[in-house]
Amino acid sequence: MINKRIQKEYNSKLVSADQAAAMVQDGYKLNFGDNICLAYDFDIALARRINELHNIVIITNINPRKEPFECYKAAESTENVRFISAHFGAVDRKMNKEGNTWFMPMLFHEYAGYMRNIVHPDITVLQVAPMDEEGNFYYGPQVAGSAAHPEASKKLIVEVNRNLKQAHGIQNKIPLSDVDHIIEGSDPPLIEVPVPVPGECDIKIAGNIAQLVEDESTLQLGIGALPTAVGKALAQSDISEIYCHTEVIADPYVDMYEAGKLRGNKYADDGKIIYGGVIGDRRVYDFVENNELCCCAPIEYINDYSVVSAIDRFVSVNGCLAADMFGQVSSESVGFQHVSGTGGQLDFALAAYASKGGRSFLCMHSTRTLRDGQVISNIVPYFEPGTIVTTPRSAVHYIVTEYGAVCLKGKSTYERAEALVSIAHPDFREELTRHAEKAGIWSRTSRISF
Repeated sequence: MINKRIQKEYNSKLVSADQAAAMVQDGYKLNFGDNICLAYDFDIALARRINELHNIVIITNINPRKEPFECYKAAESTENVRFISAHFGAVDRKMNKEGNTWFMPMLFHEYAGYMRNIVHPDITVLQVAPMDEEGNFYYGPQVAGSAAHPEASKKLIVEVNRNLKQAHGIQNKIPLSDVDHIIEGSDPPLIEVPVPVPGECDIKIAGNIAQLVEDESTLQLGIGALPTAVGKALAQSDISEIYCHTEVIADPYVDMYEAGKLRGNKYADDGKIIYGGVIGDRRVYDFVENNELCCCAPIEYINDYSVVSAIDRFVSVNGCLAADMFGQVSSESVGFQHVSGTGGQLDFALAAYASKGGRSFLCMHSTRTLRDGQVISNIVPYFEPGTIVTTPRSAVHYIVTEYGAVCLKGKSTYERAEALVSIAHPDFREELTRHAEKAGIWSRTSRISF
């Protein structure tokens, strides 16, 4: 039972969503939180007055929702509100194409520091699990960048959502004393993301990776069909023991756990599975909620180079969009069209290679099909203008397609070109070879002939 003093303080901070939205003034920077903790009732309330306001900026970090924010849909102009995303998803791409969302470039481990030291939001609003008897609110199975919000923001407002459950973790709670206002929200359901179905190429790529993963490796998987396929391949492999240290825990980890492969993390305190947040279906939520084997932690710890590089046999698996003949990797844009964010890809590419026996894999299909039916190679002679380099060539370890996995570390430019051609689609290998010769990076010449 909550004691009278705590309950009195709680009651004194209660406001309606409309009262909270009324606190917003022209020029305010608002942080709507992270992933499954994104503001909900406050967004609906603020949408009712968004066109009275000017120069509002709303910052988010990982948005798995299917629809844009209500403030976005209600706003008449970018003069009223602009949106900034620290990691692009499907909704962010839609909003970006329509002209009202911009990306905030960063290495993901720096997100909390950006909020604390540079951005300083005027108001942060995020969903939390109900307060416990000691006067603490919990983020649920989502710490990620949330741990920075109380100290980063001038004002912190929480929306209580009874569908969010307490999850074991580090820096995973907010004392009532750090909260300025409380909205007892409408208890929206947790955001469930369907499990992506791996295709034939994904399964082949997963097989190429699985054969390079050793027993007692610690695994970081991105999200999407490719990482899902890797998790399933490892669950069905001869591997006997896998550990977990990852930004996002999703269905592949549950597959490995149920197959008896996922044991926890022998490098973490008490052998916990270490993760930053959840993206998945009900099965994943059920797995992490009140599971003492799991530990939710801040991204600035999970992605920290010194932490990851100290873990032996650390394996990082992430998807990418394209690679050029020098081994540069793009995971964020196709030309000027923004697709995703840097996330933790570069964090883990650097740290996994520094790990004793560690490996970093960047994976992609060898080709993609355009809307007009044209098939093009994802291994290209050079990137088209506007394409963002996410992982520089000096940081790339393995690149993987359905045609194989090649290690680029320790190879010269011509050896890299040869390796990349070997895993390109056969229909494009001759063309890529000709371009490499013209660019002076092929083994026969170092003279540029363009």
